[in-house]
Amino acid sequence: MAGQLILAATPIGDSHDAPPRLARALADADVVAAEDTRRLRRLCDALGVVPRGQVLSYHEHNEASRTADLVRRIASGEQVLLVTDAGMPSVSDPGYRLVAACVEADQPLTCIPGPSAVLAALAVSGLPVDRFCFEGFPPRKAGERTRALAELADERRTMVFFESPHRLADTLAAMAEGFGPDRPAAVCRELTKTYEEVRRGGLAELADWAGEGVRGEITVVVSGATRRAADPDAALQQVLGRVADGTRLKDATREVSAATGVPAKQLYAAALEARSAPNPSD
Repeated sequence: MAGQLILAATPIGDSHDAPPRLARALADADVVAAEDTRRLRRLCDALGVVPRGQVLSYHEHNEASRTADLVRRIASGEQVLLVTDAGMPSVSDPGYRLVAACVEADQPLTCIPGPSAVLAALAVSGLPVDRFCFEGFPPRKAGERTRALAELADERRTMVFFESPHRLADTLAAMAEGFGPDRPAAVCRELTKTYEEVRRGGLAELADWAGEGVRGEITVVVSGATRRAADPDAALQQVLGRVADGTRLKDATREVSAATGVPAKQLYAAALEARSAPNPSD
């Protein structure tokens, strides 16, 4: 069998959620690269698996030094299985560097899908899930976090974040300030584990609750922004401003219409009228 990289999702809590392919891959791989080899041993024990290949650590502190060797081993025909502590490697976990290196070296890679905290939290949040975006961990520093959330204030898709329990209250408070205190959200704690809990409410309410102390693995789901009432006059000024900067009128009306919800035909007609109106200063 030709060498390849296999990204394998691992349970986010309950070991019974492990896909059957994971057990086979753990048993058969030439190399198992694990974020935490001790947690890997516990998972293997739960699955009744004994890896026949080499088990080595691959985490944020050594992935830079180990990536080239793993790519070389894949190129030589070995099967390298990459697992992290929970969920899919490279998604807010080590793995992206190795994936990028394999792509650059034209080495084959595949994945064994499985449990996902992102999808599980979305499913139980009670918030719209037809469109969503994953934002990972918010910045740790208050100023950077405030700026990052400000950029998301008008995001209309449901947003999913990871957060550590000791930063949760501050992050929810920052979200309440940036998105509005009543913006619906859900804090999903210890998903699939014994003490699983989903707390739903407005951001300010959730921030007060989290201030009492929270433990466990945390996923936060926040409702997207609702479309603001369109102001045709303000939209028209945006169109005229873009045209003055060199954008074609047709393109400007289409772009502003998409951003504001004001019909493009209405903006186009109003812009033509505004451009043909006599200048009061003449």
